[in-house]
Amino acid sequence: MSEKQIFIFGAGYSGRAFARANKGAATIFGTTRSPEKFETLRQAGIAPLLFDGALTDEIGDALRKTTHLLISVAPEEAGDPVLGAAREAIAQMPLLEWIGYLSTVGVYGNYDGAWVDETAECRPVSKRSMMRVAAEQDWLELGREIRRPVAILRLSGIYGPGRNALLNLENGSARRLVKPDQVFNRIHCDDIAGSLWQLIQGNKGGIFNVTDDLPAPPQDVVAYAASLMGIEPPPEIPFDAAQLSPMARSFYGENKRVGNAAIKAAGYSLRFPDYRAAFDHMWASDDWRDGEARSPMKR
Repeated sequence: MSEKQIFIFGAGYSGRAFARANKGAATIFGTTRSPEKFETLRQAGIAPLLFDGALTDEIGDALRKTTHLLISVAPEEAGDPVLGAAREAIAQMPLLEWIGYLSTVGVYGNYDGAWVDETAECRPVSKRSMMRVAAEQDWLELGREIRRPVAILRLSGIYGPGRNALLNLENGSARRLVKPDQVFNRIHCDDIAGSLWQLIQGNKGGIFNVTDDLPAPPQDVVAYAASLMGIEPPPEIPFDAAQLSPMARSFYGENKRVGNAAIKAAGYSLRFPDYRAAFDHMWASDDWRDGEARSPMKR
């Protein structure tokens, strides 16, 4: 089997986690809008390229050699910026086998705490989630046109080294907001990486909720992290009394429990099926502070 060449539009936190976990198994290119981030991408095993909404010759050359394309760029009001700049180039990629698109469970909107799976109706509440639904459909349509599998990965709240409640407790930013009956799903970045690799290996398309097994109240996560650190958790704050940005408040307007049977049926087993397993690991291995400098996880 020829070596995979993977191209990531938008090599942010999730893309870099994927690259660190799999850099020995593929050549990986990735874009950023900032040249200052080139070294960070290189440390993750990514050959960096600049993408500010326009297709460059360098990107075009890399796409012609790419077998697997991953998009992790937020949509805009005018549509998906990658499709806007590179749709024709993508449609003509000679070696392309598979497209992956990182989306969000926010596309489901509010289900008042009920369970949803990939067959649930998308009824997004926020403008950003409405744009995600449109972008998902645009990528699926392109896949049908060029007859390539497109995998839509709907991610729940992303955490991992450099982005977690342990770090928030250490730096004093952790809060325990309490809204009765509110739950969220989460996903550790290593499980995003593992799910992606599973789908890439099989060139599998479809819609997949990439999320953990334990939707839980957010204040419980902070309390668990504090117990590991041997400190008192911050006091509970009633949601109605909390000062929140409009975006933060909008997250609490959506309440659902998200099922993950499809990614498991595709052959992936979660490394961290719930936040407790993940926090236990991060605390024991002392890799929770910095998601960029750590060594690649052995999987």
